[in-house]
Amino acid sequence: MRMGSLLTSVVTSLVLAAGVLAPAAHARPAPPPPDRPGIPRLTDDEGRTLTLRGWNVADKANSGEQALTGITEKHFRDLRAKGFNFARLLIFWDDLEPRRGQYSAAYLRRIERILDWARKYDIQVVLDAHQDVFGPAFGSRGIPAWATRTDGLPFTPHPDDWFSEYFEPAVQRAFTHLYEDPDLQRAQARMWQVVADRFEHHPAVLGYDFINEPMGEMQEGEDLAMAARRIEARQLTPMYNRLVRAVRSVDRTNWLFIEPTPIVGEGIPTGLGTVDDRRIVYAPHFYNAAMEAGGDYDPSAGWLEAYEAAVTTYPAQQRIPVVVGEWGPLNNTLPRMGRFYRDAMASLNRYASGWAGWVWCYGRGYCALDEHGAFAENKERTATPYAPAVAGTVHSDTYDDTTGVYQLSYTAGRRGTTEISLPPTAAEWRVSVAGRAAVRRHGGEVRIRAREGVRVTVTVTPAA
Repeated sequence: MRMGSLLTSVVTSLVLAAGVLAPAAHARPAPPPPDRPGIPRLTDDEGRTLTLRGWNVADKANSGEQALTGITEKHFRDLRAKGFNFARLLIFWDDLEPRRGQYSAAYLRRIERILDWARKYDIQVVLDAHQDVFGPAFGSRGIPAWATRTDGLPFTPHPDDWFSEYFEPAVQRAFTHLYEDPDLQRAQARMWQVVADRFEHHPAVLGYDFINEPMGEMQEGEDLAMAARRIEARQLTPMYNRLVRAVRSVDRTNWLFIEPTPIVGEGIPTGLGTVDDRRIVYAPHFYNAAMEAGGDYDPSAGWLEAYEAAVTTYPAQQRIPVVVGEWGPLNNTLPRMGRFYRDAMASLNRYASGWAGWVWCYGRGYCALDEHGAFAENKERTATPYAPAVAGTVHSDTYDDTTGVYQLSYTAGRRGTTEISLPPTAAEWRVSVAGRAAVRRHGGEVRIRAREGVRVTVTVTPAA
């Protein structure tokens, strides 16, 4: 979401008025965890319960002939070396189809090259059709200029507060046309058919995220919360069902990721309806307006509790897994940011099958790593022991940020290997396994096999 200061005040006032900030890969989904009844877990072809831990991988700086050249093999090598297994890869419709009906073969080859790197390092990838402020017609990236219709409404850039550009009349009207014009509906569906048909069988592909942070047009008399729920119910839900049908005409297996509007980040439950497919993943983003404006985390404000309560309602009702597609504050060096990462990681672990932080790059700001490849301050807290795959029924899966102890308890299923990832954040990890099981350890990976019905408890402790 990454709001600026002007929009922050607007969002916060609207949300406070609504009273919502008070404290408060391919098989069928696995049964829900005990701490969040009704929310199933993501699974793979073997029926193993999956946990995705990773980051967004992006190249917004290059387009056209240079598109995606900012992403290298090093990104994926370093992701794996730090213990992560997941990437949300940004792709842009304007690069894929620069002229209507003409799809770039070179762009598809570059995507495939990146996916090959992901496969090499055992990283699972979701392809995200990204947009910021709709697309290049407004100086950004996403929906092509030829698919942008504004009805002559005005657009004023906000270079110091770019998210406010979503509220410009021309941008809002462009979203309405994308959702409602039959020819643009067909063009968007065809674009996704091209992508899914090309990458359906690539072993690195876990699924497709249909559109990043969708927005829309506010109507007279609506506040932001009312508009978001209407857009989600009346425009996004039909769009997602159209795109599901389009992708399923060429790809029957990969997971399909659907996002609410970014307003869910302020603790407003989504208005999305049912998206008719058995492999749907709810993929909200996890940003707070005040923190995106550069503010510190305030545990007493109750934002995190309000967000968790709001964001878990829809997937519990729909019985679909959750993977948070983006999260992470702008300024991770402020005094209470260590507390934020502790609280955020604990919250995400309660209901989400995984997450992708924003963003895997080398530098400052949102970057996960500094110029030398070391974690930026506090972001090392995202690299914890976890279970990428569990062959059985999970009873508990916990990590204590204070002690650094990770524990997994499960009953082994009929087949498959349970995997534990140990990030290189301690000189050594001690691993103990209770229950009759065969255990193999190689570097930062532990593999466990047990007979069906055996109760297994894995405890990982950092060396003293």
